[in-house]
Amino acid sequence: MASVRRRLLPLGSSLLRTHAAHFQPVEGVGGNTHRKFSSVVTAEQRVLKSEAEEGNQILEDDIHKIRHAFNTVKEKFLKIPDVLREIPKIDPKGIYINKNLRLDNIQVYGFDYDYTLAHYSANLQSLIYDLAKEYLVNEIRYPECCMEFKYDSSFPIRGLYYDKSKGCLMKLDFFGSIEPDGCYFGRRKLSRSEINDLYGTRHIGRDQARGLVGLMDFFCFSEACLIADIVQHFVDAKLEFDASYVYEDVNRAIQHVHQSGLVHRGILSDPKKYLLKNGQLLRFLRMLRENGKKLFLLTNSPYYFVDGGMHFMLEDSLGQQDSWRELFDVVIAKANKPDFYTSEHPFRCYDEEKDTLAFSKVDAFLPNNIYYHGCLKTFLEITKWNGPEVIYFGDHLFSDLRGPSKAGWRTAAIIHELENEIQIQNEDSYRFEQAKFHIIQELLGKLHSVVANTEGSEKYTSLLRELNEERQKARSTMKDMFNSSFGATFLTDTGQESAFAYHIHQYADVYTSKPDNFLFYPPEAWLHVPYDIKIMPHHVKVSSSLFRT
Repeated sequence: MASVRRRLLPLGSSLLRTHAAHFQPVEGVGGNTHRKFSSVVTAEQRVLKSEAEEGNQILEDDIHKIRHAFNTVKEKFLKIPDVLREIPKIDPKGIYINKNLRLDNIQVYGFDYDYTLAHYSANLQSLIYDLAKEYLVNEIRYPECCMEFKYDSSFPIRGLYYDKSKGCLMKLDFFGSIEPDGCYFGRRKLSRSEINDLYGTRHIGRDQARGLVGLMDFFCFSEACLIADIVQHFVDAKLEFDASYVYEDVNRAIQHVHQSGLVHRGILSDPKKYLLKNGQLLRFLRMLRENGKKLFLLTNSPYYFVDGGMHFMLEDSLGQQDSWRELFDVVIAKANKPDFYTSEHPFRCYDEEKDTLAFSKVDAFLPNNIYYHGCLKTFLEITKWNGPEVIYFGDHLFSDLRGPSKAGWRTAAIIHELENEIQIQNEDSYRFEQAKFHIIQELLGKLHSVVANTEGSEKYTSLLRELNEERQKARSTMKDMFNSSFGATFLTDTGQESAFAYHIHQYADVYTSKPDNFLFYPPEAWLHVPYDIKIMPHHVKVSSSLFRT
């Protein structure tokens, strides 16, 4: 009714003048003066009726215009416009900048190992899942039928949250609100009304956030799937359970699988099945050395596992006499990140042949030696490397990058799935749906802005329903292009950034899919944040004007 109100006569204008003109005193019996109102009411009613009719006509005209615009663009929805193909594509192997970075100022390059230097096939998630469920059954005495669970690669994405108090697995947006089509209890998606019943609102407040745990690294896929499968088992079996215990048990099983070496031995027993070779990695590391850069490896994995993996990945590129260790000035294994950044644990020198740790104090990093444990404080005291001249590459936003970011190092997030998601965003079919979604959003905004009181308007109700249906179809289509359960890693169904994107923005100066993508940039390059980017620089939001050409 906003547009109607703008056209109503202001208070004190003709309406009041009409009222005053008809307000005449009348002399009655006994000399009393009576006031005559009948003609006044009639005149005022006529004015209000006239204005109401005018307002209704304006509303009808506005709805008609929006309906006409909707019908016009619907005809264009039948075919992807040719102009769409002229929109520039985003580079899947690009480096994306959250904070300005001058590579000529970077003198030291540090690397995590798992999912940073080493990348794995989808088989690894099944291996972790199977080993963890065996531990749950054999050691924590979960029901034997849990052994029948199978890892479902189509279900989880990175960056989900598990609510330990309510048992829900969910995706959050950039502002901490639950994605309406991305909240699951077990393997069942909750409706919007069920989400509201559980949380009262889609927004997760500070108190509720304390009960959430983020599943952020690449190993979290198997963890998220196993949590959902166990919750679903308890629901199906009609057994009471505490959601926090489910998380604690699954997390304990996942940690055991890693700390016991079961996963490491499984990978090295068949590296072709699990490890992906990358011939460009050696070229990148050698390029850094040739340009006078210092290199270090800082990983939580044990040395034997890193050594076996590096040999396999680089065996086709390294010479017979060469060793991958010669590429690094310092190699630190079993670093226990993120405690490494805040503790005061001493370094210990590792003897590869004897598989023992020395007892002598480490006060220098010697060539070809391997070091275990340690802490950031001692690392900086020994190397004398200044924070801003160091960049650290890692895949886990909390364990790998939060500590270095707070310590003054520059940070590079390695997000393997970034490459695939950019390729999807580059497709004409995705951009077509995105443009459809944006123009429907615009039409809905116009419809709501001109109509406040819509009771009894069938035309409004019909148009609103059609617009919402078309919008939902576009949302579902875009979501299914990434993942049918949770959609894209970086985006919500509405094309806004996810909570995972927020953490990248918070802790990563730059991000890319692989470290060797830096080969496409000169070592002295200045990396600048694009001037027109609000949040994530790899996102392109196709304009609704596409359908107006």
